[in-house]
Amino acid sequence: MDLFKFFDAYSIRARLFPAIIAAAPALAALSLLISWKSFGLSNLIATLGILVLLFAIADFSRARGRGIEGKLYAEHGGMPSIIMFRRNDSTIDAGSKDRYRSFLEGKLAVAAPSPAEESADQAAADAFYAQCGNWLRQNTRDTKKFPILFGENITYGFRRNLLGVKLLALCLNMIVVAGCIFILWRLSWHSDTPQGSRTMVVLVVAVAHAAYMLLAVSRTAVWDASKAYGRELILSCESFLTQSRSTTKKTAARKGSSKMDKTNPTPGQS
Repeated sequence: MDLFKFFDAYSIRARLFPAIIAAAPALAALSLLISWKSFGLSNLIATLGILVLLFAIADFSRARGRGIEGKLYAEHGGMPSIIMFRRNDSTIDAGSKDRYRSFLEGKLAVAAPSPAEESADQAAADAFYAQCGNWLRQNTRDTKKFPILFGENITYGFRRNLLGVKLLALCLNMIVVAGCIFILWRLSWHSDTPQGSRTMVVLVVAVAHAAYMLLAVSRTAVWDASKAYGRELILSCESFLTQSRSTTKKTAARKGSSKMDKTNPTPGQS
């Protein structure tokens, strides 16, 4: 059963896709330089090798990504969902955050820090905000009810895990490029031959891949995605508050209807 969990939407887009991108040059080399006209032992070994490589890279990227995550939080002063809950942060307006604190202290059965208490002991206030974040994460797992939050979580996971394998991807890239150059040298640069043409395709893929990894994959991109997710996590309180108000109105309406029935009995009941 654990194998099938790997194929959920988050695992595919936030874990498998970074592994595929990281191994792109190697995958291109395997697919283009190996003959697939007939499926023999070498093709079977290559296919199994690709699957094992992707699984290994996906697992490695997740572990490395979490390590980078902790360092980013330390560099920026904490998790975005904690930073944005602080009263000295203006990402979310103060009035909304006051409503969210009141709601969450009721759910956690823990008093929210007052402005004076937070000013005197930010660490204690952050501990409360960390509990708020934990409660929200546990209660927003329904991806159909919180699709925007789920999308931001996938984006963050994708960028974090891809950054985790950036160095590995560039090393694989260098190996593939060196291999392609060696093959082209052996062919005396006769790129009109089938093998030469395929090798040139792999080389172009490797160059484009290196440019993407160097320019687009960065700690800044990961932190931006982390902030977007943290903001959306806090704003998910609005859904719970709206649901709570709706429940209160329905309860009041039922009580009102019950009172009307008692004060205005139906004919034959008086």
